[in-house]
Amino acid sequence: MSRSLVLPRRRFLTSAALLPAAAWTVPGAWAEMLEATARQTEGPFYPDSLPLDTDNDLLKLNDASSPADGEIAHFSGRVLSLAGLPMRGCTVEIWQADARGVYIHSGSGNASNRDANFQGYGRSLTGKDGRFYFRTIKPVKYTGRPPHIHVIVSRGDRKLLTTQCYIKGEPSNDRDRLFLQAPADQRDTLLADFRPDPRQVAGVTVPQWEAEWDIVIGLTPNERG
Repeated sequence: MSRSLVLPRRRFLTSAALLPAAAWTVPGAWAEMLEATARQTEGPFYPDSLPLDTDNDLLKLNDASSPADGEIAHFSGRVLSLAGLPMRGCTVEIWQADARGVYIHSGSGNASNRDANFQGYGRSLTGKDGRFYFRTIKPVKYTGRPPHIHVIVSRGDRKLLTTQCYIKGEPSNDRDRLFLQAPADQRDTLLADFRPDPRQVAGVTVPQWEAEWDIVIGLTPNERG
């Protein structure tokens, strides 16, 4: 074997020997790093008074007999590290306008027209597979903004990410000032593909959608140095 081939291998073995044993057993340890989900502003309408019901089903508020207006959407995904590993024990919060374009916030426009049956805010805790799930409505346009869902991911009392999720293929995304603030090469990380839900029961008149959207947590601002 030539010396030019031996030396790189020695350097590799020497470097590998310095790695912790866990690095050889953790899935994805040698995989390409994922693209972090772009950060976005929280916006002005995070609930100033949380609803009594803060579970992951936004279509039914407490014991209300009537469901919320709008097209049903099953919004789910995983919270992942940059290495592609699932992040357990994260709280995913979402909030969005109802089918009439009104938030559960005292400053939201057209508040008198708010859908009283829409929870407007919910939480989901990730399990060992990093998964979250919400039953909500397909987001709608309001006051000149494209349809979107606001998202915060936290672990304990530490906020990991604040962002917004937009509908893939929605033409108004490319005219939205906030969406365009994201770096061009990261905008795809903000898009979820809302597709007709194959589980829809025959005879149901309200359209149902499903969207799978993974959230990749990058370095938090205080970790960037």
